[in-house]
Amino acid sequence: MSIVECDEAPLTDDAAGEVTPEGAAWLVSAATHPRSTLALWEARPTAPLVLPCGTAFDVVSAPSVFGRRMLDRLWSQGAGVGPVARHRGRLLLFAAPGTAHRLPSLLHWEEWAAVPPLLCHGTGDAVTVPALERSGHPEAARWVVAPQTREPWLPGPDILLWACVRAARDASAGGRRLSIFPPADQDAKVYDVSRRR
Repeated sequence: MSIVECDEAPLTDDAAGEVTPEGAAWLVSAATHPRSTLALWEARPTAPLVLPCGTAFDVVSAPSVFGRRMLDRLWSQGAGVGPVARHRGRLLLFAAPGTAHRLPSLLHWEEWAAVPPLLCHGTGDAVTVPALERSGHPEAARWVVAPQTREPWLPGPDILLWACVRAARDASAGGRRLSIFPPADQDAKVYDVSRRR
C-alpha cells in the first residue's frame, strides 16, 4: 500500500500522520534561532514555516506524479522514506544534508533523460514546510509523511538516485518491466549440461 498522494488519489488525514513535538523540534533545528522559531510556530500552528536547508536536511522537489513513483519505489522496494510534504503540485522529499549538491551530478553522470527536472534545495536555500496543523485551504502545503522523531531517517543521494532511475524506467516502460536481456525464444531446445561427465 502506498502512503503517498497525487491529484488522482488524495491521502486521508490519518495516513499522513501529524507532526509530533519531537518532529517539530527537528524541523526548527534548521533555523538560526530554533527556540523562538518553535514558539512562534506553536503560537500559529496553522501557518506554514520557511526554513533553511543544508544543516538539518536538504529537500528534493519532484513533480507530483514522478514524485509519487519515486515514493512508491522507496516504500515498496527500497529503504523507506523520510518526511515528505506536498506543496504547489510538487512533492518535497526531505533528504540528508549534502544530497542537493550530489544528486544532480549523479543524475547527469547517469544521463537519465526520462527524469523530469528535480529542484534540489541545499545550503543557501530555504523551503516552505507545511503547518503543524492542517488548515482548511485545499491548496495549502501539507504533510504526506510527517516528521515524528528528533532524528528521522533521511535518504541520501544514492538512495534517491536509485528511486529516480526506477521511477524513470517505470514511466518509460508504460508500467512494463524493462530488462537488458532479450525475450526468451519459446521454441529453443534447452539442454541440461549441469550433470554431464
